[in-house]
Amino acid sequence: MRAFYHPDQALHSPQQFMRYGVLADPTDIPVRTEKLLGALARLGVNVETPPDFGRAPAEAIHPVHYLDYLETAYQRWLELPSHGPEVLPNTFPYWNGDPSKDSRPPCPTDQLLAQTGYYLGDLAVPISEFTYQSALRSTHTATAAADAVIAGEKIAYALCRPSGHHCRADRATGFCYMNNSAIAAQRLRSKFGKVAVLDIDAHHGDGTQEIFYRRKDVMTVSVHVDTDYYNPFFTGRPHETGYGEGEGFNLNIPLAPHSGNEAFLAGVERGVEAVKAHGTEALVLALGYDTHVEDPLSLVKVTTEAFGAAGKAVASAGIPVVVVQEGGYQITVIGDCLEAFLSELQAG
Repeated sequence: MRAFYHPDQALHSPQQFMRYGVLADPTDIPVRTEKLLGALARLGVNVETPPDFGRAPAEAIHPVHYLDYLETAYQRWLELPSHGPEVLPNTFPYWNGDPSKDSRPPCPTDQLLAQTGYYLGDLAVPISEFTYQSALRSTHTATAAADAVIAGEKIAYALCRPSGHHCRADRATGFCYMNNSAIAAQRLRSKFGKVAVLDIDAHHGDGTQEIFYRRKDVMTVSVHVDTDYYNPFFTGRPHETGYGEGEGFNLNIPLAPHSGNEAFLAGVERGVEAVKAHGTEALVLALGYDTHVEDPLSLVKVTTEAFGAAGKAVASAGIPVVVVQEGGYQITVIGDCLEAFLSELQAG
């Protein structure tokens, strides 16, 4: 197994996010990476620094006008006559939810506040001095892991931070600025005819779903807490199965609130079976630990041991895997969760 991480990914250090109507202390803190690196060290895995791929892998998923906004927003923010410590929106334009569209046109005005409302979808994606740099490096980590599998590696782990699976083609939400899982999947398509993304983070992978919703070459499967009760609320239901050529290639597997290991593992196993039935040749496994019973954002009761069982289930598919790090915010358990998952994945 090979693993990738760039130290610049820890530079992004948000100061706030909105929770229950209050600007709260952030949960996506840089120390998360230290705990995950510790788990890799215990497994004896050498962590490699990915090459600088520039913006090309991100541009395979995200429009240039969106990436331009992310790159320039903070410096433009500082030029405002009055501003807070981070870029945050105060307006959110209406989106009609049209599944036939890949993304929106550019924002119709170049005014920063308008663009911020257009490109940032909630109050959980503040932009500060190093956000763009960290997010771009995170895409490099995902790209390097995908390239390792393209070169013949059976397992590659991308320690991505910031996370990516909530990011739409042209909109950041939920701690996510660029969609690392989608970028890895698109990269794998350069070699493999059929690719799948299996997302087992607690939250629905709404950005990944939208990006591939009209395609049959990349299947998307998400095992997540029922969005009737849990963020992102507006997507993630079983009737969302794809559009056009993508019809039948998106699968959502909701978990009931307060359910535990049995429901979680049943969902993972069902997702693995769907991936196999698709004829998937290479898999992106979007891994989050925010289902853990101790996670501050958790609404279910999954234990550390269940992540080992999930790794074993994914290994049973018998296909190359790029593991892309998504959420998980209880720093006392995330290292153990990663260690349990990768141990069983490798053993399988």
